Amino acid sequence: MSPAMVSFPPTREVRPALAEWIRQQRWFASSSETPVLTRIGMWSLVDHRHQVNLETHLILDESSPEPVLYQVPLSFRGSSLLGGDRALIEHVDDDGSHVWVYDAPHDPAYTRALLSLMLDDETESGDAFDDTEVEGHHALTNSDVRVTDSHVLRGEQSNTSIVFDLVHPNGKPAPPVICKVFRTLSDGPNPDVVVQSALSDAGSRLVPRSIGFVTGAWNDPRVTAAGSTSNAGSTSSTGSTGGRASGHLAFAQEFIPEVEDAWRVALRCAETGESFQPLATALGEATAQVHSELARLFPVQPAGHAEIGTILASMRSRAAQAMAEYPALESEREAVESVFAAAAEADWPTFQRIHGDYHLGQVLGVPGRGWVLLDFEGEPLRPLAERSEPDAPLRDVAGMLRSFDYVAGTLAAAQGADAVRAWAHEAREAFIDGYSSRSGIDLRAQRVLLDAFELDKALYEVSYEVRNRPDWVSIPANAIAHLANRPR
Repeated sequence: MSPAMVSFPPTREVRPALAEWIRQQRWFASSSETPVLTRIGMWSLVDHRHQVNLETHLILDESSPEPVLYQVPLSFRGSSLLGGDRALIEHVDDDGSHVWVYDAPHDPAYTRALLSLMLDDETESGDAFDDTEVEGHHALTNSDVRVTDSHVLRGEQSNTSIVFDLVHPNGKPAPPVICKVFRTLSDGPNPDVVVQSALSDAGSRLVPRSIGFVTGAWNDPRVTAAGSTSNAGSTSSTGSTGGRASGHLAFAQEFIPEVEDAWRVALRCAETGESFQPLATALGEATAQVHSELARLFPVQPAGHAEIGTILASMRSRAAQAMAEYPALESEREAVESVFAAAAEADWPTFQRIHGDYHLGQVLGVPGRGWVLLDFEGEPLRPLAERSEPDAPLRDVAGMLRSFDYVAGTLAAAQGADAVRAWAHEAREAFIDGYSSRSGIDLRAQRVLLDAFELDKALYEVSYEVRNRPDWVSIPANAIAHLANRPR
């Protein structure tokens, strides 16, 4: 091994500098000032230039009642990375031995090796720790490309996305690729990879084309030996390996550059007073089309009493949580319950796979192609297994309706509440018209259920805003008051 190939000993202990860096990252979910971190696994990539050691550490945080597992890719260099100051985690100078430790997605050695693992059948991962296993998979028939540059997208909260500039062997530019490195890991397949890849493989142009992904398996103290997810009480930082977990670690897909998401398009229209009606109609049609494709690609099931009961229990739990975190909602408790009670008596549609976290920011407006849907991972606060279950398509419809309301709420102070409220009402009605026309389902006839899902989404938003953007909490709170008390 080259003298430049350096790292730290493979122990379960997490070094203080790395622990402090993890605590400061946007994807770190715990609010604790003192994370309880343990490394439970590690896998590595091979830098064929033999200059950089590339290790991805699986680090469990037990500072919360429900432990969370994080994927932390690191690059170890014997000299500093040019332009890498922002990504530097630690610089160790010990008896003349220098080690620079970086957040690996910012290191070109890591990005080259990660994409090669997915696209090159002959590339394998390197050494591993504690029986961690990793494998790359590609969806391209011709994946002979070379990375010329890469950079990390800023502003993401739950994952890290790397954009790759590529060329073919003849030097001609290849379409760019974006690779999402999942920061939080759970036992089970990630719906973002499963759903989007299925749509892409079936030829849908309403999602980016799938390029490849990385899967892994690891010993996880949160999983029992029988394979089910355990409660926090059965985890341990003493080295107990628990059961075996597996899931997706990274996902590469077509990158569509220089386009705006639907949120920016809608916000600009609302600011200038321009009607969003034609675009909202087309968005409703695209949403219905994706739902139709998902119903063909994945199993569907009737909405049974047990499934309906589970969803209503989740809604009531979400309401209790929102009211605990934002006591001003307590006055709406009875009205909220009346909405859920009415939903319990309604006729429910067939359950199927859905997007799960649908809003204007999850859709791109692509010239010549129309709306393209992204990020099928589902709501980050919901358990992974729950996000992978068939659900009511009305959940996605409600999410988009709430997004129009957010546009209005964002601009109410500057534009005037009445003006933006009228804009949002027109956009909502146009979206419903487009969806109903393409699907053949009269959404207005399902108003009772749609109100319940929209109310549930607003309650989720209250909890999110209280924790992250307290100044915005009035937007979902006002919607809850309106939805809960609307005549039925």
